[in-house]
Amino acid sequence: MAIVTVDFDGTLYQGNSFTIMMEIGKRRFTIRQWAVVGNGLVKAAAVGAVKGKNRFRHDFFKAFARVFKGRTDEELKGFFQELVECGKKDVHEDLVEKIREHQGNGDTVVLLSGALQPFLKIFTEELQLDVHILSTELVWDEDGICTGELGKIINGSTKVEKLLEWIDSNQHLEDHHASEIWAYADSESDIPLLNYATHPIVVNPKEDMIKVAEQNKWAIFAS
Repeated sequence: MAIVTVDFDGTLYQGNSFTIMMEIGKRRFTIRQWAVVGNGLVKAAAVGAVKGKNRFRHDFFKAFARVFKGRTDEELKGFFQELVECGKKDVHEDLVEKIREHQGNGDTVVLLSGALQPFLKIFTEELQLDVHILSTELVWDEDGICTGELGKIINGSTKVEKLLEWIDSNQHLEDHHASEIWAYADSESDIPLLNYATHPIVVNPKEDMIKVAEQNKWAIFAS
């Protein structure tokens, strides 16, 4: 038995959740909400030009989350359900079957991603996948209202930290599973997790990640 981590963007989902968030935003957001997103995009681009693509993505993600301020979980479900309807055509079906195979072997599967947790919850329910989800969380106040802020963005080395925290809080996993870690992921930001895993697997890699996989003798899972 093992712990099997699966990335979302570019891996289980063969697209980019930022792209479909923008698509659904065009249908749903008011002019005022788009002003919030646009202002955040400008600021994120300025910072990203100096500190790199990853910082741009993080800052823009935070700006986008501000649009959710004042909404309840129930009110946001419609937005995330639209994201799922828009994105489910790009599910990596072969990887879904591989996940089911791991579960049939008694492995514990964890969706480990920077995408928003309520989105991933609805997405996995749509696929009828019973998996644990470790991902970026929206912040809620004591009345269950979204503050428009995000918890820690689960990306890069933070994925390893989050996984270890989760294993530590689930003692039975540490005793019986943690000696064998599988990681299915696709991008450069996943390299810390792939380095940590006992079974690193690069999913549908682009040219740069093919070279990284070959240099490290990592398996490639291509559809």
